[in-house]
Amino acid sequence: MPARKPIGQLLLDKGLVEKEQIQRALEYQERSGEKLRLGEILVKFGYVSQEDVLKCVGEQFDVPVVDLNKIRPEVEAVDAVPRNTAKMHNILPLKKSANSLVVAIDDLDLCAIDNLKFILGMEIKPVLAPAEAITDAIERYYGGEESTVDNMLREFTDGGLAAQGISAATGAGAATEEDDDAPLVRLVGLIVSDAVQARASDIHVEPMVDRLRIRYRIDGVCQEMESPPKRLQLAIIARLKVMAGMDLAEKRKPQDGRIPMAVAGKKLDLRVSDIPTVHGESIVMRILNKESARVSLVELGLHPSDLEHFRRIIHRPNGIFLVTGPTGSGKTTTLYAALNELNRPDNKIITAEDPIEYTFAGINQSQVQIEIGRTFPIILRAMLRQAPEIILVGEIRDADTAEIAIRAALTGHLVFSTLHTNDAPSAIPRLIDMGVKPYMVASSVQAIMAQRLIRTVCTNCKEPYQCPEPMLRAIGLSPDDIEGITFYHGTGCNRCNGTGFYGRLGIFEMMEMNVELRNLTFAKAATGEIRDKARSYGMLTLREDGLRKVIQGVTTVEEVVRVCGAEVPTE
Repeated sequence: MPARKPIGQLLLDKGLVEKEQIQRALEYQERSGEKLRLGEILVKFGYVSQEDVLKCVGEQFDVPVVDLNKIRPEVEAVDAVPRNTAKMHNILPLKKSANSLVVAIDDLDLCAIDNLKFILGMEIKPVLAPAEAITDAIERYYGGEESTVDNMLREFTDGGLAAQGISAATGAGAATEEDDDAPLVRLVGLIVSDAVQARASDIHVEPMVDRLRIRYRIDGVCQEMESPPKRLQLAIIARLKVMAGMDLAEKRKPQDGRIPMAVAGKKLDLRVSDIPTVHGESIVMRILNKESARVSLVELGLHPSDLEHFRRIIHRPNGIFLVTGPTGSGKTTTLYAALNELNRPDNKIITAEDPIEYTFAGINQSQVQIEIGRTFPIILRAMLRQAPEIILVGEIRDADTAEIAIRAALTGHLVFSTLHTNDAPSAIPRLIDMGVKPYMVASSVQAIMAQRLIRTVCTNCKEPYQCPEPMLRAIGLSPDDIEGITFYHGTGCNRCNGTGFYGRLGIFEMMEMNVELRNLTFAKAATGEIRDKARSYGMLTLREDGLRKVIQGVTTVEEVVRVCGAEVPTE
């Protein structure tokens, strides 16, 4: 019997990946210590779709790949496998015979198949399907459990509230509820778990005139969910405030708190903000997933040439590297990815953050606490006495912080920090406007990188489409420029909740300093002059990097225009 080809070789033979991409994935597999297969890493990096990997695995083991949207499992098969077993192993039973069961599984894990044989007492005949499709199908075909917010809301009648001792008028009783099985407690827990399952980064609980609006921010865009009735507003908000350790009686001043939770085996930290509004207290919960910060530089979405520049810069012994962009543009994730790469026993790394979003082994992290006088400048001065090689300053907000960070860069330290500017060249005048002397900026800054996050096309419903001409003009293209280019978009499916997008990736504007740019900085040149000089040395703008990803089929022209703005007015 001929030996099976490795999955990487199959993907190479089909032209789905390049040798360099296989090499990067293998290096990551060896360096990260994560128990991920090569195919999983290639999908994680966005080099290939999960469907392509599954087809190759199916070919490798002679196992068919099925489309669960076109198959309806037999009732007898679903009845043969308990819901908990299906969810635990992420399998969907499809067909049952006398002593065998056809099961959809997302990977040919032989140990898992043997476990299923033992648990179910039947011969298992596996077929392959994407993991997300199996998860969605389990929810569809294993009905009858109160597992969604929609189902939970049916429990809440006025009589039901009274039976729990919860006042619809004041919310009293919800705050001290300790019974994990109480409907209100379960409802609040399900709002959070549904948001996590939907890959939301924020949960917005917003009082309206006639309802309590619940929105999840998914892939950077708010999506409205099924809302609880207005009469539950005070009870839900009271419950959240107590969970976050806030003062329940204080309804006039903004409050902040934190909720540590575990959802589906993942440890989460919810950063909670409460602010009084016209129709009641509005609460926003930022979901911080510790696993989401463990990203490598490759996963950020940097073009290979930018990735090479990035790696070269962060391995320099001194200087300052700035990442710019608005709130929520992924600046902290980028800096954490850099620290992950530099986090070795021979490097001492100290950070000053407000707040500390994720903790890392081997890195000394310090939390800013303004109320006790522990500000960025105070921590920075103390840091320099700790003899670090690498320093991360969460954000440069004022002249004191900027000057100390730059002095640290000039005295042999490698400094990372963030700044709120719209693009990379604007960071230079911004630092000078803060009061930092131009010669210090020119001498210390090694590179500045602006970034944004764009949504990526859902691979499950991805198909070619004709991009409208006004959108082409908005991104600076003419019909002649797109000859031979295929544009893709998502048509909407269960996996992406009908949006056509699934996940996000960075677009970047990398400005590496050179002699001429340092001279312009020293001369206090205008932003436009710095930008023109940087572009003459090959710097691509955010919009141009977005266009590269459009041409690669990763995102859409409309998404790049949404994030970066139009180059010319659209019709």
